[in-house]
Amino acid sequence: MSNNSTSSVSDTIRSTFDFSVDKFPLSGPDGMSTPLYGLFRSDNSSLVGSKSVTGRYHPHTTDDVLALSEAAQNAFDGDIDVRCHFRNGHYVDVKPNLAERKAVYGTADNIWPRVLIRAGYDGESFRASMGYFRDACDNMAMMSMVNGTSVCIRHTSGLRGKMDELIATFNTLKNSWSTLSDVVDHMQSREVVLSDFLNQLYPQPTQEEGRAVTIHKNRTSSIVRRVMRERLTTGRPSLGHDQKISAWEAYNAVQGYVQHDAQARKGFTGEFDRIIRAANDQTVRKAERLALAV
Repeated sequence: MSNNSTSSVSDTIRSTFDFSVDKFPLSGPDGMSTPLYGLFRSDNSSLVGSKSVTGRYHPHTTDDVLALSEAAQNAFDGDIDVRCHFRNGHYVDVKPNLAERKAVYGTADNIWPRVLIRAGYDGESFRASMGYFRDACDNMAMMSMVNGTSVCIRHTSGLRGKMDELIATFNTLKNSWSTLSDVVDHMQSREVVLSDFLNQLYPQPTQEEGRAVTIHKNRTSSIVRRVMRERLTTGRPSLGHDQKISAWEAYNAVQGYVQHDAQARKGFTGEFDRIIRAANDQTVRKAERLALAV
């Protein structure tokens, strides 16, 4: 949903997160009282998260999420788009409109900046990460090893009263886009042999392992096909046997496979859930380390 003003951002967030997360005491057998509390959504009474909390815990509110989102607009110039999602916490994806794109590879392999805000109910700090959306693979990613692209915001109530501090935080995150672009340029200038790259991520099983051999073969084929499609889209040469490709392509092929092609666990089939899953995937993080080390 496109938004070009603070009021429309507010409308989108309030209409999507039109419920509160409330704290209720947890009881033991026969109604025995405990010092623990559970968190529940007000609209459907579903349990939020898998951890109990203490009486001192104060759940954040939709207004806190709104304050974070309004401050995040300072990471961009001009109009923005906002998407919202809830999974045991609030997720807000903030991105610039089309006019604010930044091209980092010709005209067919563009990436644009994206800020993903996570406000969970797990006792951890709120987190905002500068990521990118890549046109060639319809893929959103956050790189975990690039310094300055992720910031923690203290989990405290009443964020509306701390707007100046929040705005300063997101202005700092805005500057990380140049750093991320430089990293992408570096990855594009380095080459890897795709088969070697994949073997470091997914060691080849022995023939005796049966089903594992089939899974390995199908996964490799899926990743190679993804590279070939993207090469056709971006005007690069077709992929030959053991041909070198950029570390950037290799990383995105793995990240894209995990986000779009790998079988999702039950309940993780939606687009936003897949983005979150790929961002937390250990193989994707290893692929990032390998690509940056070339």
